Amino acid sequence: MSQRDAVIVEAVRTPVGVGKPGKGALSGVHPGDLGAHVLENLVARAEVDPAVVDDVIWGTVSQVGEQAFNAARNTLLAAGFPESVPGTTIDRQCGSSQQAVHFAAAGLVAGHYDVVVAGGTESMSRVPMFSNAQGGDGPFPTRMLARYDNGLVPQGISAEMIAERWGLSRRQLDEIAVASHERAAQATDDGLFSAEIVETAGLSADEGIRRGTTLETLAGLRTVFKEDGVVTAGNASQISDGSAALLMTTSERAAALGLTPIARVHSVAVSGSDPIIMLTGVIPATEKVLARSGLDLADIGAFEVNEAFASVVAAWQIETGADPKLTNAQGGAIALGHPLGASGARLMTTLVHRMRRDGIRYGLQTMCEGGGMANATILELL
Repeated sequence: MSQRDAVIVEAVRTPVGVGKPGKGALSGVHPGDLGAHVLENLVARAEVDPAVVDDVIWGTVSQVGEQAFNAARNTLLAAGFPESVPGTTIDRQCGSSQQAVHFAAAGLVAGHYDVVVAGGTESMSRVPMFSNAQGGDGPFPTRMLARYDNGLVPQGISAEMIAERWGLSRRQLDEIAVASHERAAQATDDGLFSAEIVETAGLSADEGIRRGTTLETLAGLRTVFKEDGVVTAGNASQISDGSAALLMTTSERAAALGLTPIARVHSVAVSGSDPIIMLTGVIPATEKVLARSGLDLADIGAFEVNEAFASVVAAWQIETGADPKLTNAQGGAIALGHPLGASGARLMTTLVHRMRRDGIRYGLQTMCEGGGMANATILELL
């Protein structure tokens, strides 16, 4: 058994910008420069020479146009990292940068790395969602379509299917959305994000928070995917721009570099689920990571569950029994935004800082992913 571990010594992110071309504060920034800004600040805060970084593992979903041609390598070179530092770009849909953390942790424990950066970037204003799925007959093979009787649907329909299966009302989903905005606004006012955010392009706070959101205002929004449905733009995640990254090493190497670990990667899991209802993978992934860790749900003091849609979080809470007060306590993607490839690292950056600030021993993060998958990670405070 390896005696090596994987620890997080620093974590930073940009504010999340509204992903509207020419309107969001970060929409004028090339995604490579957005990520480079995070990498520069990451190593500067840790006071680490970037030459010691063995690899940069980077999540980006729409790998086309400005996010093509191995965004990781382009980003680290833009950040001024030495040419000796390699980088690789991965796509596990919305969980790409959470998966980057998993790959980084595995590499550290296996001895493939001593110091590694895991993170991601997505500029949805500059590289629109699904822009890498154009051309030919589309991304889905004929045999895959036949396997599911051509029944694959957009994620919004999947969110509606979840609401129907778990008996979730429009009001229940809107209540989650209201809480997300209230919590995010309060956390911003209380300075809870200040330790993790690096000002970017003049933006110092998350841009998508809508203060004063009420059940009444949300009730006035039309449903988007189903005429008699419950999913609206108000109870779903926002299209966003952003980047986040974590500096990871081993306890032994951290000591040698004079670094103080914040948390260690305790346990990880990834699961597959039905690609039609698609977004329920967070439920088996949570079960799997808890079983692997030897911990109980009651041991977890903080949960970060990506608010791709409010119905996803609601169904997860029903099935797991997790305390809503401990879940997304500083708001989620409905208020803060969901810059696809960056979201996993954004959630983990928030989780790490929250655990350190509040003395929370164990934190659990999970997020649903396109195609019917989910990642789950348990961190332990050090």
